[in-house]
Amino acid sequence: MAAQKVTEWRKLPVSLAELCIETTLRCGQSFRWRKINEQWHCVLQGRLISLRQDPTHLHYKVTWPTTTPTKHEDPQNFGAEDDTPSLLHSYFALSHSLTTLYAQWSLSDANFARRAPAFTGIRILNQDAWETLISFICSSNNNISRISQMVLKLCTHYGPYVATVEGEAFHDFPGPEALAGEGVEAHLRELGFGYRAKYIAETAGCVAQVYGEKWLLRLRDPGVPALGATTEEAGASVKKEEGAEEKKKPVDGDSKVDLDEDPPTYKKAHAALLALPGVGPKVSDCVCLMGLGWGESVPIDTHVWQIAQRDYNFGGKGGAKTKTLNKAMYEAVGDHFRKIWGPQAGWAQSVLFTANLKSFSEQAAGVKKKGVVKVEEETQEETVTTAEAVTKPEKKKGVVVKVEQSEEIVATTSAAKSRKRKTVAAEVLPKSEPDAAVQTTTTRTLRSSKRIKSQV
Repeated sequence: MAAQKVTEWRKLPVSLAELCIETTLRCGQSFRWRKINEQWHCVLQGRLISLRQDPTHLHYKVTWPTTTPTKHEDPQNFGAEDDTPSLLHSYFALSHSLTTLYAQWSLSDANFARRAPAFTGIRILNQDAWETLISFICSSNNNISRISQMVLKLCTHYGPYVATVEGEAFHDFPGPEALAGEGVEAHLRELGFGYRAKYIAETAGCVAQVYGEKWLLRLRDPGVPALGATTEEAGASVKKEEGAEEKKKPVDGDSKVDLDEDPPTYKKAHAALLALPGVGPKVSDCVCLMGLGWGESVPIDTHVWQIAQRDYNFGGKGGAKTKTLNKAMYEAVGDHFRKIWGPQAGWAQSVLFTANLKSFSEQAAGVKKKGVVKVEEETQEETVTTAEAVTKPEKKKGVVVKVEQSEEIVATTSAAKSRKRKTVAAEVLPKSEPDAAVQTTTTRTLRSSKRIKSQV
């Protein structure tokens, strides 16, 4: 076997606030990145890219296949015209200022402002549309780990081999023709894909034999060039090829897959994708957002539906969990998020989605543990409380406190007197030092003599 052609490590200037690969590559967008020896590896555009990161730079190196160089590589002077920097810039959508977007979303949404500090640097990847389509067909009733295993099987059995790292083989993602062949569905069932095998094979047949791969390009946001596309290709992506013979229409005559001569829109792209086997509203939105460049697309799965109920009062109070996510509610949630987050709503949604994943629970708790409660005096007038501590043996830590309050709750180190009007429950930390902090579960401010300020 010929030696692999590997470049030296190079770097791009990008801060962790603008891109955190440890979070972005694990949060359910792409399912092909593998971490080996503290480096992330994935095949993109015919080459194996390896990544590592420090606070100020993204470091990368490229392993090229031993076969004939592609259009991305200069065969006469290896690496001299390597387009990997521009490929990474496009793949991570680095033209957007993420810190600016986070600031905008935080101003318009208190819930985002509260959760985002633990999850900086999450970007939406600009992925290949075909790969995104098949990957999210695999996501139906699935989790990130099992989706990744399925995508790996697709690449291993049907994708071209590119390189090996630490004994692990890396293949590129298979094209539509490879997955539309005879016997693919049966083989995928043997590999554990279940009912998804039929959807993958049928969708591959639609794209390869009916619509053509250019069809997906014509669904793109015209302002977001496809990954690896040249300027000329990006400009022509929304136009039908002149003189090209029209592809045969589907047997059922479904017109939703056809685009007219007008520029594509998010709604048109979303509707067109729904005509494909195995594609519902959520899968269509995932493809629109991560594969077609439509930043306004907001995929709503069980996690996002939980967020909408818990943090944005969808489904009503109390009985929210009994409400199902029907078509009308799906659209209402998406429209609500687009209203508060704007044209890049899908990016903001990915931050809250990640914060809701169990695999990131420790990261989410990391910022919360740093929170403290401070009391600031605004006037000289005192508002005081009387606190009665009641110890509950069954709880491992803390003390439950019943607070008789008049105007507001005031956290101090000494108990004092107050007019008794309302009773609220509060939890306090064990008082190990004279200035022990006090945390309360309810805060009511009726006057401005003192206020409790929470720093998160």
